Amino acid sequence: MKKLSIYSFLIVLLLSFSLSASNENLYKKLNTFGDVFETIRSNYVSEVDEEDVIEAAINGMLQSLDPHSGYMNLENYKEMQEQTDGKFGGLGIEVTSESGYVKIISPIDGTPGAKAGVQPGDYITHIDDESIFGLSLTESVDMLRGLVGTKVKLGIAREGEDEPLEITITRAIITVEAVKFRREGNVGYIKLISFSEQAEKGIKKAIKNLKSEIGSEKLIGYILDLRNNPGGLLGQSIAVTDSFLNSGEIVSTKGRDKSDIGSFKASNGDLTNNKPIIVLINRGSASASEIVAGALQDHKRAIIIGEQSYGKGSVQTVFPLNDKSAIRLTTALYYTPSGDSIHKVGITPDIEILNDRNSENKIDNQLNHALDLLTKEKI
Repeated sequence: MKKLSIYSFLIVLLLSFSLSASNENLYKKLNTFGDVFETIRSNYVSEVDEEDVIEAAINGMLQSLDPHSGYMNLENYKEMQEQTDGKFGGLGIEVTSESGYVKIISPIDGTPGAKAGVQPGDYITHIDDESIFGLSLTESVDMLRGLVGTKVKLGIAREGEDEPLEITITRAIITVEAVKFRREGNVGYIKLISFSEQAEKGIKKAIKNLKSEIGSEKLIGYILDLRNNPGGLLGQSIAVTDSFLNSGEIVSTKGRDKSDIGSFKASNGDLTNNKPIIVLINRGSASASEIVAGALQDHKRAIIIGEQSYGKGSVQTVFPLNDKSAIRLTTALYYTPSGDSIHKVGITPDIEILNDRNSENKIDNQLNHALDLLTKEKI
């Protein structure tokens, strides 16, 4: 009965498409899809889970568009919602698909992935000694997930390393504290870890507490650290940027649909009272991080120090489906106030300073340069 209902659904789906499709070739391709599905059902060497086959087909269709579009079944969709709340299970790494493997966008600071030594730009080639070449991103991510407290072994290909690396990570419940801050002499240091729903609230709290601790008159300026921040909610990136501006455009989006075309502007009220700002970025800074860095750079509100950022300049919209699953679809590109798209390009720092990732020397050259610039020079 289950098989029949699924097949009936496919027939209805194909007929509905065919009724609205004026293109005869499109109708033929949809008909071919039904033929392929029926051939798999009837002739594959072993019995298949038909729902899995359909999900794989949907995901393959979305993944063929770009690495950031994809299908989320009920479980995946629920996990995605938990991530935006700031608490989820896993390794604490943001990933995408590239060249048939899983590429690390960024490990989230303080999580098992970051503590184990995973770095932005790493490629996961094996999971528990099994090659993942050719698997969809969803399939690979499912292999990375597991019970809290269990271990997963990753085979890593890293630029500059002649031999593959093996990194073992213990899965955990990841609670992401969006913002951390501390006093560095008379400089306020703010580390923005992720753009979860807590980001704007955390930034405001950090600025307020640093003003109180250091004193508004003594406070020289702020360092906003966006390194290894993989992004998050677009609305939070706009709100965070607005905290440092009095006026001007923050970001614009352009897509095929009119609803995806828009411009977001800052409101009056720079919470830092126009104190100097330095923003730290690296190749693990992506998406919402790049919106903030790009806007502050274009308005000459901050000096950007570090490395070229990741270059994810696309907007994904989540479309819930009737069965409580969802698809994540790229619907627009975003542009900095100067009109530049950073998609696949990234933000270029005003001052390029590299940190040696493979060195045991733990000196933070980027942070030290920012502190020197604020305390020893006028900016």
